[in-house]
Amino acid sequence: MAIERHVLGNDVAADTGSVVDVAARIAGLEEALRRDVESVSRIAAVPAILEAMARSTGMRFGAVARVTEARWTACAVYDDVAFGLLPGQDLVLETTICNEIRQNGQMVAFDDARSSETFRDHPTPARYGFRSYISIPISRPDGTFFGTLCAIDPEPARLDAATLAALRSFAELIGRELGNEEEAGAPA
Repeated sequence: MAIERHVLGNDVAADTGSVVDVAARIAGLEEALRRDVESVSRIAAVPAILEAMARSTGMRFGAVARVTEARWTACAVYDDVAFGLLPGQDLVLETTICNEIRQNGQMVAFDDARSSETFRDHPTPARYGFRSYISIPISRPDGTFFGTLCAIDPEPARLDAATLAALRSFAELIGRELGNEEEAGAPA
């Protein structure tokens, strides 16, 4: 089962995904959001974190997302399932579980939406075609919410306490690095 790209196509702008397109898309973002995406791109550990998250969970799509009251924007992406989302692209905020995490500050994780009492009837897994999900809040050192470290897959996953603890540590690391960016004079 593959994530249905046509569903995603309704929620993001289409482009070819070339390096030029990604750079142009990021350059075209509003200033504060562009700085946030660029700050995440400067964190050298992020690609390795996303790959480690994918390998440890079995989920083939992962992202660091900037989540504000108005937008959900991908800052960094690991995509081994052809979900089709690229850095600088938005999802419609109200269609994301990450928006709920922004509101309550709590991690959400489930192995299989179909067997989850909370998420079996939730519209987001059906909309984006995923069954397994994890999203962990990323906060800056001052405690302000930045966004999420999230992963999805169209197949069920097995999430255990040790994996979730490691992913929380990754989210904390990203938050600290964003704080280091701010201290260095490159605001996140």
